[in-house]
Amino acid sequence: MWRDADFRRLWCGQTASQLGEHATLVILPLLAVLTLDAGAAELGVLRAVGQAPVLLLSLLVGAWVDRWRTRTTMVLADLGRALALGAVAVAELVGGLGMPALLALTFTVGALSVVFDVAYQASLVRLVERDELVRGNSALEGSRSAAQIGGPALGGALVSLLSAPVAAASGALFFALSFLSIRRIRRDESTPAGREEEPARIGRRIREGLGFVVRDALLRSVCLASAAFQFSFAAMMTVHLLFLPRELHLSGTLVGLVLAATGPGALLGSLLAARLPARFGHGTVLVGAAALGDGAFLLVAPLDGSPAVTVPVLLGVGFLFGCGGQLVNVTIMAVRQAATPDEMQGRAAATITCAGLGLTPLGSLTGGFIAGEWGLRTGLLVTAAGMLLSPLVMALSPLARLGRRLPSPPGRPGSASPREP
Repeated sequence: MWRDADFRRLWCGQTASQLGEHATLVILPLLAVLTLDAGAAELGVLRAVGQAPVLLLSLLVGAWVDRWRTRTTMVLADLGRALALGAVAVAELVGGLGMPALLALTFTVGALSVVFDVAYQASLVRLVERDELVRGNSALEGSRSAAQIGGPALGGALVSLLSAPVAAASGALFFALSFLSIRRIRRDESTPAGREEEPARIGRRIREGLGFVVRDALLRSVCLASAAFQFSFAAMMTVHLLFLPRELHLSGTLVGLVLAATGPGALLGSLLAARLPARFGHGTVLVGAAALGDGAFLLVAPLDGSPAVTVPVLLGVGFLFGCGGQLVNVTIMAVRQAATPDEMQGRAAATITCAGLGLTPLGSLTGGFIAGEWGLRTGLLVTAAGMLLSPLVMALSPLARLGRRLPSPPGRPGSASPREP
């Protein structure tokens, strides 16, 4: 797999893209809180606006990706995100970076991130054999782990120590590097069937993707577990981003360091994901890792005292969450890709993304409301407890019964998945 130059280019581009994305996820909220003095409700709205494209655009993007070359789609998304973050820097330099401008640019970056994420998930299936999906996903998720280590710390340090234009421009730089790497992919990716269809028939393709996921017991369970996690995680993170600087009095640099702690854990999780499912079974790994990672955040709300006391605990929580979360991410993505026919990869990914991440705007708004009404400490405890819904859903679903072998698409021999007739 690593001998394939095109896979290496995809991996390098994905690493740069994820580094820019994780830096931006810290830069934009911290700009709102520290520079524009945003409150809980405003921060909830900002995060919801950035996440809204997942709900609004995922299904359309999935149908589009199944009709176009993934390389072209990813390159255009990277270029667009670099330009959007450059616009943040320009707006700050000319004194026009208020909440309306930040909301508009955050929505743009979020929309293009949806395009890139759906396209790269479909591109892996077109680059590697199905029996290499776990290894391929492990490598790509490992790059995301590296980005989780460097991205938040870089974003927090830039906002805290340098100017807002430099902070925004850093994200634009990484998206530009991803653009340069991915555009060098040389494999002649044939145009997917259906590109010549009229736009009006896109609706039929979207319905096909929805119907395929709804009818499949495994993929339907992935949707429900993802929705439970993403809603609760979005609510928790909205409170968490306020709790760290205002209750625990952490600087922007320390906030970035705490958020970056998920990276080393995720790096370990991506390495373990290449071995544990084949040894203990995919279902056991999914449920156990989700319970461990999501439950770790219950330790945050009771924290109090100086950074010398709270920061080590926060780093440990982030490490556990990163490790468990990455095990889930790699394993569940491999299950989803293995269970889906090639011609449905984009639409299946988009449908599951829409069902899961589509609830994040509502989760962010809910988190902001809870923090405003109940206080940051109580709000953090409640939203952290809600994250345990995801492992509960998986434990009660066919996902928990998956064994050591990956499932196969419906109609293919050797399927290892418990499917409904």
